[in-house]
Amino acid sequence: MSALWTRLEPLLLRVQKPARYVGGEDGMASPQHAPGKVAWLIVYPDTYEIGLPNQGIQILAEILNERDDAVAERSYTPWPDMAAQLRTAGIPLFSIETHRAADEFDVVGFNLATELIYTNVLETLDLAGIPIHAAQRDDDHPVVVVGGHASYNPEPMADFVDVFALGDGEELVGDITEVVSQWKASGKPKGSRRQLLRELAKVQGCYVPSLYDVTYDGDDIISIEPNAPEAPDLVQKRTVADLADWPYPKNQLVPLTEVVHDRLNVEIFRGCTRGCRFCQAGMITRPVRERPAEQVRTMIGEGLARTGYGEVALTSLSTADFSGIEQVVQGIVDDPATCGQTSISLPSLRVDTFTVGLAAKVANARRSGLTFAPEAGTWRMRQIINKLVLDEDLYGAVESAYSQGWPRMKLYFLTGLPSEMDEDTLGIYELAQNCVELGRKYNKKASVTVSLGGFVPKAHTPFQWFGQNSAQELGRKIGLLRDASRRNNRVNLKWHDPKASTIDGLVSRGDRRLGRVVERVWRSGGVFQEWGEYFDYDLWVQSCEAEGISIEHVVTRHRHEDEVLPWQHIHAGLHADFLWQDWQDALDGHGIPDCRWTPCYDCGACTEYGVEHIVASPVPPAGGSQGTGQDTSPDVLVPVVVPDLGATT
Repeated sequence: MSALWTRLEPLLLRVQKPARYVGGEDGMASPQHAPGKVAWLIVYPDTYEIGLPNQGIQILAEILNERDDAVAERSYTPWPDMAAQLRTAGIPLFSIETHRAADEFDVVGFNLATELIYTNVLETLDLAGIPIHAAQRDDDHPVVVVGGHASYNPEPMADFVDVFALGDGEELVGDITEVVSQWKASGKPKGSRRQLLRELAKVQGCYVPSLYDVTYDGDDIISIEPNAPEAPDLVQKRTVADLADWPYPKNQLVPLTEVVHDRLNVEIFRGCTRGCRFCQAGMITRPVRERPAEQVRTMIGEGLARTGYGEVALTSLSTADFSGIEQVVQGIVDDPATCGQTSISLPSLRVDTFTVGLAAKVANARRSGLTFAPEAGTWRMRQIINKLVLDEDLYGAVESAYSQGWPRMKLYFLTGLPSEMDEDTLGIYELAQNCVELGRKYNKKASVTVSLGGFVPKAHTPFQWFGQNSAQELGRKIGLLRDASRRNNRVNLKWHDPKASTIDGLVSRGDRRLGRVVERVWRSGGVFQEWGEYFDYDLWVQSCEAEGISIEHVVTRHRHEDEVLPWQHIHAGLHADFLWQDWQDALDGHGIPDCRWTPCYDCGACTEYGVEHIVASPVPPAGGSQGTGQDTSPDVLVPVVVPDLGATT
C-alpha cells in the first residue's frame, strides 16, 4: 500500500460505504508506474457504484495498461461525507488501484455521461489539488482531458478543461499518450504547456478550447475562431471503423460491493440509424458498427467463466436491431457448453423489434418486467420525432410479452416535444390504459408504469434549434397525466422533476459564459446535482442571475438557421444542412425510415469518415450476439448455460 493509504484508511470508518474507496475488485489491474510511462488517472465524476460499471472507463484503462508507454488507474468523485473528511485531513483525491495522489499523474481524464455532473468535475479537480481553471495550470500539473456524450457541447466546461476528446476513445487515448510522452521525454521545458496543447490540437478528435476565441454581441455569439495555426476551424470527432479490432473489456471488473448493473456487459454494436430526432446518442455515434457474432459469443463465454456472473447484458442503443438477434439468443440458449445457470438481458428494446418470436425465445426469463419506449402518445407526435412506431406495434409487443408471462410493463415517454398539444399528452394515458386491458387477458393483475421525462433538446440533433418547454409548462402537462391516471389504479405514473429538466437544458445548450454559473453553483456547495437529494434549482437560478445569464435565452428560446451555435466548431459527423432539413421535416410532420435499409440520406456519418454501416457476420451454431450504447431500462432475462459455475440467478 502507498503512504497515502495509511492516512486514508482511518477515514473509512467515518463515512458511508467505505468500499467505494478501497478498490481490490476481481480483474483489477496492477499498474506498474515508471518514469518513461505516461500515467493516466481515468475518473468517472459520480459515485463508485454508478461509475464502476461504466464500460468506457474500463475499456480505456485496459487499452492503456496494455501499452508499453502508458499506465492507467481509476478514480470516482467522493461522496460529500468523504470529501469533507479528505479536506479536513489534507488528503488529496487518490486512485483506486494504488491510492496514489491524483496530482502525481500526467493525465487526468473524465468521462462525462450527463451534463448535470459538470460541477462534480470541479469538485474532483479541487479535491485533487489541481487548479480548476485550465489557464492557471503550469507544466507540473496533469493535463485534464474530458470525453463522453455530454462533452459534445464542450463550451460550458471550456474554462476548466485542457483537451476534449470527442468520439470513440480506443485509438484516441493512444494518440494523446504519444504526444504527452514526447513532452515528458523533452523534460517539460518551462512554459511549454501551451505548445503541448497545440500539438494535441493536431490530433483528430482533440478540441483544445484555449486555442479558440469567442466573440459575442450581447447574448449572441458572433464567431468562434482558432487563435493558433494548429487548431482546426472544425474539430472532427474520432470514429473507430471496426469493433472487431477492440474486443474490450477483456477483464471486466467484479466489485466487492453493490453497484448498479452488476453483471457482465458485452457491447454488441455501436451507433444507430433509426434517426430519432430527440436522441443525441443515436446521432453522434453513427454509423452502425456491429461486432462479429462469433466475437460476441467468445466474449460472453470467457467473461462468464472468468467473472462468475449469473447475468450478461448485450448492450446497444437498440439491442433487438442487431442482425439476427433471435438466432443469437437462441444460439446462446442452446449452446451445449452451458448448463442453464445464467440469464441474458436485452436492454434498450424497441417496440417494433420485440416480436412474438423473440418473446417466445425468452419465455423462461425472469418475470420482473419489461420496458418499452414509445416516446410519444400519438402517431402524429411519433412522426414528428421520427419514432415511427404505430399504436399497433406497441400493442403487439406488449401482448407478446404478456402472453409469455410478464405481469407488468414499463412504458417510457417524453413530454414537451415540438408541436405537442394536450391531446398528444393525454394520448400517453390512453396507450397505457389499452396496454393494461391487453394484459388483463393473460393476468388479472397486469399493470403498466408510465415513466415520463421532460424533453431536453441536445446539440447535434435536429431539435437543437427547438425552444424547450419551461418548467411550469412541463409541470402542467405532468398534471394532466397525473389526473388522468387516477382513473385506473393499474396505470402508475412516475415523472422526472421538470425543474431538473430546465437546468439540464441550461447546461446542455449554454455557451462558454455558462462556465461562470457552473463554478458559482459548485462554490456554493452544488455537487451531485444529478441526485435528487442534492439538486438545487434555486441555486442555479440565483447563480444565473448573479452572472447575468438569461435562462430563457438559453433554454426556452427557439434558434434560427443562421445563428452561431456554441458547438458550431464541433463536427459530430452530421452535416448541418441535413440536421436543419430534418428539423423542417419534423415541423412538417414527416418521418424518414431507417437508412440501414433505404437509400442514403447523405447525413454525413458514413461519407465523412469513410465507414459504411457494418453488419455482423452470420451467427455461428454455438450462438453469439452484439450491442453497445446506453442501458436505461429493466431487462429481458433469458436462462443460459454456464460451464462449471454452479451459480443460479
